[in-house]
Formats: sequence, structure tokens, C-alpha cells
Amino acid sequence: MKIRTLAAAALVGMSVVLGACGNKEAAGADKKDIVVGFGVGTYEEQFRLGIVPILEKEGYKVTIKTFSQNMQVNPAMKEGSIDASIFQSTAYMEGINKEIGADMAVLNFVPSAPQGLYSEKHKSLDEVKDGSVIAIPNDPVNQERAVRILEELGWVKVKPGAGTTDFNLSSVEPDKYQLKLEALDSAQILVSLADVDYGVVNGNYIANAKRQITEALKIENTPEQHRVTVTVNKDDLDTQWAKDLKAAYESKEFEEYIHAQDKYDGFILPDAWANN
Repeated sequence: MKIRTLAAAALVGMSVVLGACGNKEAAGADKKDIVVGFGVGTYEEQFRLGIVPILEKEGYKVTIKTFSQNMQVNPAMKEGSIDASIFQSTAYMEGINKEIGADMAVLNFVPSAPQGLYSEKHKSLDEVKDGSVIAIPNDPVNQERAVRILEELGWVKVKPGAGTTDFNLSSVEPDKYQLKLEALDSAQILVSLADVDYGVVNGNYIANAKRQITEALKIENTPEQHRVTVTVNKDDLDTQWAKDLKAAYESKEFEEYIHAQDKYDGFILPDAWANN
């Protein structure tokens, strides 16, 4: 499987507007009107409730665009209809840069939800057996993450050189069990748990469903390349608005907001907070 071609994706999404909704100012280091894009999940809520109030104190007017599919976000970044996005990992971003000829860069990390292995049919990992159906994400980057969880459990083996942005199931072999791996859209796995034995769910969908990441039977030890980032176009890295956005995410005020919300228990917290 390769990352799906995204250039032709329709850039149609639900928009939520905070502050005045005027025309975007021309790109510049000192602009005060910024548009931030999100896929489906809890990162929009983090931003809306925890970051926007900080930016508004700095005089910013912020427009939030929430897209119905993650694949719609990066083409919007490339064509300039959004200034930043908050939904993707470094590994995913690098793959999409190659796929659509974009030039995005990581601004900073945000509180990130690890993947986890969940089940509605089984109370224990010990109930797995030959023929068990495991739902995993269908995009290469999240699929590779999911399969690594199964590999750590000894359920499957992954061939050397399997890759990340070009990962596919031909790189997976049985280990202790002959499993059926069912590739689904990441957003659909949580609602499909009743139909499979186990499913690897991205943690942001768990939090968005008002459930706890700690419900997982197995939680991913998330490597840095899979933690969620604030992404901007490379030319915008040194703009004042980008610096202020980064500072908001690293602030004590935002840290206190996250710690006050039970739904973020189990999230991987930014290293920058160690200095707060």
C-alpha cells in the first residue's frame, strides 16, 4: 500500500470560526489573522479551548477549519488556504511532502495520544487465537505503528526494511498466531470494535469519544516520529505568528489546561513542559 494520492482531494470541510471572519491577510511575519486546519479527532478541541484564548490575548484572530477527512488537510496547506495544521506526525508529514510536492515542516509537538489495542469482545490479550480478526488503520504510517504493537506482543513478525511511509501488509508474517488483519479507515476502527476481536485505535479517537486511553489492553510506546505536531510551511517557520503559536503550546497556561482534563490522561506530553 502507498500513501494515497491527495492532490485531487476535495477541500471541503466544516468550518468553525473564532474571532472575526474576514479575508486572510497576505502572508507575512507580523500578520494577526491565522487559519489553522484539523482532521477528525481531539486536537481541534485542545486548540480551541486551550490555545485560542492565549493567542487572542496576543491580539490574534483565529479561524479553525476542521476537515471531514485527514487527507484533505495537507493540500489545503500547500495551496495556502490554511496557515498551520495540527493532526499529523513527522513521519506522515514527510511522506505527504514527497507525495504532493509540499514543503511542510514541524513547528513543535503537541500533547499526543498513543495508539492502543482495544476490544469489546475480549477482556484479555490471552483470548487471542488463530483466526482472530484484528482491525488496523489502512494508511501506511498508522498501519506500521499498529503492526509494531502486534509485533511487540509476539503475534506477528515484520520483515526487515518494511519502511514507514510505504509500509504495507506484505511485510507482515505470522508469529504465534495466524491472524486476519483487516485494514480500515483509522476513524472507523473504534466504532467497528463490536465486529472484530481486537482493534488498534488512534488515541485521539478514544479521547474524542469521552473514553480513556488507559482502557487499552496494550498501549503503544510512541516513538517521536509518530507524535502529533504543529505543522507549517517551511517558509513560515520564522514568522512572528508561528513563534507565538509555538510559545502558546509550550506555555504554563496550556500545560495547566491539559492537566485539568481527565480525557488527556495517558497522552504523551511535550518535552518543553519539563522547563515550566
